[in-house]
Amino acid sequence: MPGTQLTLKLLSDVFAICRLAGDAPWPEWALGETFVALTRTGDELSVVVAHDRVPPDITHQAAFRALVVDGPLDFSSVGILAAILDPLAEARVSIFAISTYDTDYVLIGENDLDRALSVLRGAGHEVRSGPGSI
Repeated sequence: MPGTQLTLKLLSDVFAICRLAGDAPWPEWALGETFVALTRTGDELSVVVAHDRVPPDITHQAAFRALVVDGPLDFSSVGILAAILDPLAEARVSIFAISTYDTDYVLIGENDLDRALSVLRGAGHEVRSGPGSI
C-alpha cells in the first residue's frame, strides 16, 4: 500500500530454499532453533533453512537473506507485502515470501541484497540488523 512505512529486520543467517518430493518425510536436518519454514503440497515439500544445514544431495537454491516485518501484524492489515514487493518489483529484484501467524518474511538473493535494501529505504522503510536466530 503506498505510503505504508514499515520496520524490517535483516536476519544475519544465510538461507537456502530446498525442494523435496511431495511425499518426503519431514527432514530432521531442517529442524532446529533458527528460522525454518516447511510447506507441503501434493507435488513438493519446500524447506527454507540455514544453508549450512542442507545436505549436499538435496535440490536447493542457496544464498538468500531474510527480511522480517516488525510484528506482530494484525490480520486486518492490508497491503503489508505490497508495500515491500511493489518497489522491489519495480527495481526487478526477485523475492521469495513467507507469512507466519505474526509476520511476513521476504527472502532476497544475496547478490541483490544491497540494491534491495537501498530500494526499500528509498520507499520509506526502515531496515535494521536483526539476529540470525528467532
